[in-house]
Amino acid sequence: MTKTAQKTVLLTITEMYDKIFQAEKKVADFILKNPDLAVNANVSELANYSGVSDATVIRLCKHLGYEGYYQMKICLSRDIGRRDLSLKRDGLVNTSMTGYFKEMAEGIISAGAAIDESVFYESVELLKNSTMLHLVAAGNTGPLCLYCGYRLERIGIRCSYNMQPEYYMNHINLAQKTDAVLAVSWSGTSRTVVQALEMAKEKGMKTMAVTGYRYSPVSRTADYLLLSASGDGEVNKHSQYSRLSEMAVLEVLIQALEHSLAIEKDEITEPEMLLSETKY
Repeated sequence: MTKTAQKTVLLTITEMYDKIFQAEKKVADFILKNPDLAVNANVSELANYSGVSDATVIRLCKHLGYEGYYQMKICLSRDIGRRDLSLKRDGLVNTSMTGYFKEMAEGIISAGAAIDESVFYESVELLKNSTMLHLVAAGNTGPLCLYCGYRLERIGIRCSYNMQPEYYMNHINLAQKTDAVLAVSWSGTSRTVVQALEMAKEKGMKTMAVTGYRYSPVSRTADYLLLSASGDGEVNKHSQYSRLSEMAVLEVLIQALEHSLAIEKDEITEPEMLLSETKY
């Protein structure tokens, strides 16, 4: 580990402040004043908060001695984690079971407040009218597409979904203009997800994205943006690895779609009947 990585990010910025360029100081000032907000931001979001370009954020990280933005963000997350651990030890954070449930519930509610209602219902109509829906995600977000695809197919929406980018790229490459793409990416920076959206747009397809960031490559590429966080620094406040908020957005989207469809009860229960012999 480098000496820079061993120090706290805020201390490193303070020590290097007079040596960095003027534009980079805008980013440094924002991080110093808003570390909790900065740690949840991707490159594009931090650049937008600071009023600079993405390249300026990356240059700052390099000048501070980090390998890149991602390493600086990991170090800042580590620093904040240590601070929060101290708060928990001092009894200043509610760590009861009900406290955890309350924090998760508040995160889901804030996700609902972040979504534009007209965009939400336009997305429901797009799901309803697409000839085939292609679900894409990367990394540990991939299982959400498997779950979402299963739920949608149970209510009659034809889907393609796979955790391997080679597979969903193939499906999109063979898609029709009347198909649609639904991407899920918490960070909005997954390269394969962006590439899938770009391919879909080149083929004239409509695209939707569930993401935690208003400013990101995924957000800029998708036609319909469904935010899974309020954007006030509370993105995935329970854990940076949690996808609970994204799953909640997908679940509400599916429920709204289900209510708008005229589905016979027999159509829904028939697959379950066929599988009934596998259960006690």
